[in-house]
Amino acid sequence: MEKVTFYFDPRCPWCYQASRWARRLEALGEIELDWALYCLEVANLAEGADPVPLGETARSATALRAAAAIGRKENSKAIGRFYQALGNRVWETSEPAKDRDLAVAESVEEAGFDRSLFTEALADPATWLDVLDQHRHLVTEKGGIGLPTLVLDGGAGPAIFGPVLSQLPDDEDAVKIWQHLRWLARYDNFFELKRHRTEQPNLPGWRVQPSKLTFGSRPWLPPVPDRPAPSDESAPAPAPAGSVTPL
Repeated sequence: MEKVTFYFDPRCPWCYQASRWARRLEALGEIELDWALYCLEVANLAEGADPVPLGETARSATALRAAAAIGRKENSKAIGRFYQALGNRVWETSEPAKDRDLAVAESVEEAGFDRSLFTEALADPATWLDVLDQHRHLVTEKGGIGLPTLVLDGGAGPAIFGPVLSQLPDDEDAVKIWQHLRWLARYDNFFELKRHRTEQPNLPGWRVQPSKLTFGSRPWLPPVPDRPAPSDESAPAPAPAGSVTPL
């Protein structure tokens, strides 16, 4: 069984959809998952800009810092439980959580920890430094370019960006995607393959007015939506999956 480290930022719907695929692979006995942290707003900082202040202002900062505290207290498997609980509140409901920090605190509790861990995480500057350390490791050691990113061999092997999926595939296709992706990740002569997205993430929490999104904004609209998507007058222009349009 292949051990895979899955890097995520909870505000990205494409990343969450890929995590559902990865969890299904784990349930089928194809892989064993570990979880690691990445911040899209840090990735989009101007060169030379200090990422430390984003620990207070980034839209996913409280969730990422809570995840870092959970990882310290237990392990990355517990981070995965937290990510799933938060995803249920943010992406797998047609009524996404209105209070982001409350959703994070409730998810901490659902993952098996006292809700006070959330408050402790925000009071401890080291939790954001943990997030930055994991983010930098992916970028500097593995050439990470965005999300979702999988790193093989339990985080020690090659990394690959993707897969970017609009629909959750059935089990047969899920395994085929994994087999092809794993082969490409290990083929040193392969670097990039991409095409335009023609569908949106098939997640209830995505198909809402942008003002109702738990993490705010809608920066991942595909170039050619498969059907009209709800939008506010202030909705931002389309941007690539796994990237952030600052507001």
